Amino acid sequence: MDKEQQILHYIRLNPFISQQELANKMGISRSAVAGYIATMMKQGQIKGRAYILKEEASITCLGGANLDRKARSKQQVKLHSSNPVSISSSCGGVARNIAENLGRLGCVTSLITSVGNDKEGEWVLAETKQHGVDVSQSWMLSSEQTGTYTALLDVDGEMYVSLANMDIYEKVTTEMVAEKWTHIVASDIVLLDTNLPEEVLAYMITRCHDENITLYIDPVSSAKAKKLPESLVGVTSILPNQEEAEILSGMKINNVEDVKTACQLIRKRGALNVIVTMGEQGIFVSSPEHEVLLPPYPVDVVDVTGAGDAFASGLLHGVLHGEELLDACRLGLAASALTLVTEQSVSPELQPEKLYQFVKENAQ
Repeated sequence: MDKEQQILHYIRLNPFISQQELANKMGISRSAVAGYIATMMKQGQIKGRAYILKEEASITCLGGANLDRKARSKQQVKLHSSNPVSISSSCGGVARNIAENLGRLGCVTSLITSVGNDKEGEWVLAETKQHGVDVSQSWMLSSEQTGTYTALLDVDGEMYVSLANMDIYEKVTTEMVAEKWTHIVASDIVLLDTNLPEEVLAYMITRCHDENITLYIDPVSSAKAKKLPESLVGVTSILPNQEEAEILSGMKINNVEDVKTACQLIRKRGALNVIVTMGEQGIFVSSPEHEVLLPPYPVDVVDVTGAGDAFASGLLHGVLHGEELLDACRLGLAASALTLVTEQSVSPELQPEKLYQFVKENAQ
């Protein structure tokens, strides 16, 4: 009996069975069940939704997950010599960081990424799963090493040099992603980062457009933003920082009017909404309904690490829960503010009620 037949069997026994109950009985993820059901409804095998209890909105994050290492020198760095350092390790990768934040916010979240079949890969997936993220659809490639990012910091905390080994992401193919489509199509939103190869990014944008899937893109970096195809038709929202917006628009940004023009140029490429993060200036939102600069919430900054990923997570949390774009952006700014006041990349204060309370208390 194949998976679709199993689902039909359980639905016949109990037309009001939930997707989670089906997933538990079959030993697969809830989102996989939703994908099978969506396919069977299109085929006409299932004609109603009486069998489904109310399900929470879900999001799939597709992209990078790696091991971040920081080596902080205990003295001024000396070249061609042994330098005493203190070393710390943490999970990284834009898609993974956003997924963890969303998991902490209580969103139904899954992560599709590529790690090596090694201790680092096992650790990254286990740490992410610990925060409520479904990592069952991720690939563990036995012939590859988990992506790593290593930064050497001088005694004053400034980065001296960084080393990145991200070759594993180049092994992801469109065929591999297509095999996960049942899971992807069951999501209400897909978040894509640009760590993946150009052909995979183009495939995702085209297929999400063809199947009317809400797609958000984080360009990750100026260099990786260049991997995006010229046509962004199918992109619901793209979230560049100022440097990435310059690459995507092909123009230099010196002021807010420049940001407005750059956003219009990016939208001409096909993206519906462009939301540019501008650090201390806040964010600029360009959509069919809005062209507005939203200032950041005033906080005493402790560490900027993770603030951008937190913004994306708060925004996506709002969109998943039916907020209008500007209100969702304010939740993103709140998530960013709560992260800026801690030394951690992911704030322990990142909870839905605290986001809404923060926005309410700082209403302008």
